[in-house]
Parts: sequence; C-alpha cells; structure tokens
Amino acid sequence: MMKAASEFSKNCPIMLDSVTRLDNAISLPNKTFQFNLTFVNGYKDSIDIENIKEILKPKIINFVKSNPDLKMFRERSIKLVYYYSDKEGNFMFKILAGPNEYNTP
Repeated sequence: MMKAASEFSKNCPIMLDSVTRLDNAISLPNKTFQFNLTFVNGYKDSIDIENIKEILKPKIINFVKSNPDLKMFRERSIKLVYYYSDKEGNFMFKILAGPNEYNTP
C-alpha cells in the first residue's frame, strides 16, 4: 500500500473539481488507505459539514465501487478514508468507505 500511496501522491496536488483538491495519499495501519483532500474555497466555520457529508458519502461509495484505479483496494478489502480539510488546513471531517459498503450491490 505504500507504493500505491506514492503513486497517487506523485501527481499531487491535483484539482478533482472546482472546489476539491487531492493533496496526497497515505498508507495507514490495519489495511487503511487515506486520501487527504482540501476544500479550496471553504472555511470550516462557514460550511454545513453534516450536509456535505450526507451528499458526499454515497458519491464516494459509488466512486470506490466503480473506479478501475481502485480495483486493488476492493480486491484486498482495504478501508478507504477521505480526510477533508478547509482552505487553511483545518480538519473538517472524514468519510470512511469500508468493504462492507463498497462490496454491496
């Protein structure tokens, strides 16, 4: 997983859309892989975190289920963590995509 983190991170930072930047990826213990992302236009105190999590969670699960680049993680039942920070680097929230979520129909 360390090699995968290095591969993901070598092209970072990269804008995923108009508001989200992928900063890097890291391998963590217990079969966990984390993507560190930033909302480039937002501040923690001005964002409805619960609403954003509610919107993003199903999109992330679907992305993990269908993205060919994440096949290795699905096959190995790796827990994926999407760790979000605001534009000043303040932690906002994280979303977990575990095997019990992305391996369901």
